[in-house]
Amino acid sequence: MRNGEYGRILGADCYSPAKSEPSHPDFSWYGIHGVETLFTIMGTGCVSVNRMSAEGTDVVVGLWNDGRIGTFRGLRTGKSIYGGTAFTEKGAEPVGPYQGYEFLLSEILNFFKTRVAPVPEKETLEIFTFMEASNESKRQNGKIISMEDTYRKGIKEAQKLIDKLK
Repeated sequence: MRNGEYGRILGADCYSPAKSEPSHPDFSWYGIHGVETLFTIMGTGCVSVNRMSAEGTDVVVGLWNDGRIGTFRGLRTGKSIYGGTAFTEKGAEPVGPYQGYEFLLSEILNFFKTRVAPVPEKETLEIFTFMEASNESKRQNGKIISMEDTYRKGIKEAQKLIDKLK
């Protein structure tokens, strides 16, 4: 979709299971897959995030720097499904469904051969920043959280951990 086949991407709504795992920050277990889908469609440039949370579902809304909006719905109950809808200049296009690990394993093998990551570092960092900003929004009852502030806080925390190891 990013190559323009459907026209400009205007927004996207994506979903995936988001069951929790105590050893991982929220969404880092299964929710990451729906967030990755959202960023695969929308690209980088998310500037702020807010999250509404209930027992069985979480919805995160991201605002991109060009005014587009993307959402991620984390499903904690019901059937484990993956997918979404991309809104483009030419209409609404379905995204997904999950089709197994073959493509992922192919990309992993290619990475080991070429040492070139299939996803740019900037996008990977933004995905994790999005998830942490959503966690902060949840902690603050749905407040809109800046991605830049979240990233800077993460850098400071990482530096403290590195300093401890020295």
